Amino acid sequence: MALRERLRAAYPSENEACEWKEFKNLRHAVSGKPGDDVVSYVSAIANMSGGHLVLGVQDKTLDIVGIREFGDYTIENARHRIAGHCAHLNSERLRIEEFKTSDSGKIVWVVHIPQHEPRLPVNAHGKPWQRVGDSLVALRPERLKSILAEPMIGFDWSAQVVSGATVSDLDETALQVARDKFKEKNASQSWKHEVDRWDAITFLDKCKLASRGGVTRAALLLLGRPEAVQLLSPHPVQITWKLETEDRAYEHFGPPFILTTTEVSKRIRNITQRLFPANQLLGVDIQKYDTLTILEALHNCIAHQDYERCERIVAIETPDRLIFENAGAFIDGAAEDYLNGKRMPRRYRNPWLAQAMVEVKMIDTVGYGIHRMTTSQRSRYLPLPDYSRSSAGTVVLEVLGRPIDERYSQLLLERSDLDIDTVILLDRIQKKLPMTDEAVARLRRDGLIEGRKPHYVVAAAVAKATETEASYTRNKGTEKAHLKRFVLDHLERFGEATRAKLDELLLPMLAVGLSDRQKRDRVKNLLSEMRTKDESIVSDGFGPGVAWRLANSD
Repeated sequence: MALRERLRAAYPSENEACEWKEFKNLRHAVSGKPGDDVVSYVSAIANMSGGHLVLGVQDKTLDIVGIREFGDYTIENARHRIAGHCAHLNSERLRIEEFKTSDSGKIVWVVHIPQHEPRLPVNAHGKPWQRVGDSLVALRPERLKSILAEPMIGFDWSAQVVSGATVSDLDETALQVARDKFKEKNASQSWKHEVDRWDAITFLDKCKLASRGGVTRAALLLLGRPEAVQLLSPHPVQITWKLETEDRAYEHFGPPFILTTTEVSKRIRNITQRLFPANQLLGVDIQKYDTLTILEALHNCIAHQDYERCERIVAIETPDRLIFENAGAFIDGAAEDYLNGKRMPRRYRNPWLAQAMVEVKMIDTVGYGIHRMTTSQRSRYLPLPDYSRSSAGTVVLEVLGRPIDERYSQLLLERSDLDIDTVILLDRIQKKLPMTDEAVARLRRDGLIEGRKPHYVVAAAVAKATETEASYTRNKGTEKAHLKRFVLDHLERFGEATRAKLDELLLPMLAVGLSDRQKRDRVKNLLSEMRTKDESIVSDGFGPGVAWRLANSD
């Protein structure tokens, strides 16, 4: 009984990291039936985070039955045979511990299983395994993808010196920009006036772009001439900008990234738009996107890209958002951990490149990049940066240029006193993301949300707090006026627009709870009212291809 309690204290439940098995006869249990033998369970546990396999106990109860038939197995040779049947298993870290009951002499083995090595799933019977529920199954594609995307600890791709690369492979303009940025960063240093007298290699060594005089991959990424990209082959060091609207377009950008990220940002159409507080008729003009946020997103992609996977960085522009994608995954926590600026990353995938980008003022290394994008979106009353579409192998950042829920934007317009943690929670509410009961209770207590689980919505808290419910309700009727203003501003700027273009403009502004058909009907009715009642716009006929113009245009 004492041993059972000791085992239960150490290995209290069966899960992905712990398995209890009888296996009274080891002769055929170590390597026997695929999916139901010791090596299969070792593979499954190793392919998660490592753990323990307890042999000689009853499944479900942990009652001790003991191993009765060992065959020719001993602790030492069993360890070697298990490792021999499990490809890629770290045999040095595999251990077997033996326990014996004091009264009956029953023997229990605990196999201590290490986690798989980075990017190396552990195989048994020719394939990797995974525990799902109470059964073992072949490793699922999403878990395999996650393993293959893991960082190689101790290896920095960006720090490697490129054979044959010299200073002549660097762009002179990019090199001068890097010097200027380096001087800005070190403006308080007594030696700042010496920077211009350093030769190129000395400067590169100082700002972590060269290693003992050798030009690194990091240097070619940030400062390399376009013709020098071949030195990084087969890695496609490239940013692809893609426009996904009616006017489809794309363009590829390569090094020197210290210059070309600005060119990418210039391709993005960044119009001025107007938001209206609930209790005011005067609007607030904001840019659709913040230029610094665009550059921050691009620079983060460059710094954290898994270049060994030979993928491009992608920047996609849609009618209502920007989507940035880079290969790899967060290797220190999740993106959401950095929204409020309280967490600092402890490690990086490309530490040499990241440090160089700090030295030339492209990023910082204290985790404030995501926080800066968050505060920018919050200060412009728009949804916060969204990483929810990221996967084990790809980081996906979405920056929205239009509101999702008017109530959220109106609340930010009217409540500048809300702290960033509260804004993050409200952002999750409008995006219909999972919420803890504690967070919901806090928001409801502060009068910031309404509705029943799981259909919470941002509340009109300010209207209630200032006893202006009637004014708030009246001004809800000005929503149509806001939409009409957008149409008139658009036609005034571009001369004319098809119904498809106007749908592209207006549909994202309508309430998230409406169906696509309801939204299109709203736009149809709005345009009809502007043509027949307001007489502010005209069209040449009817149908999706017909152009709309201002009524007073020539």
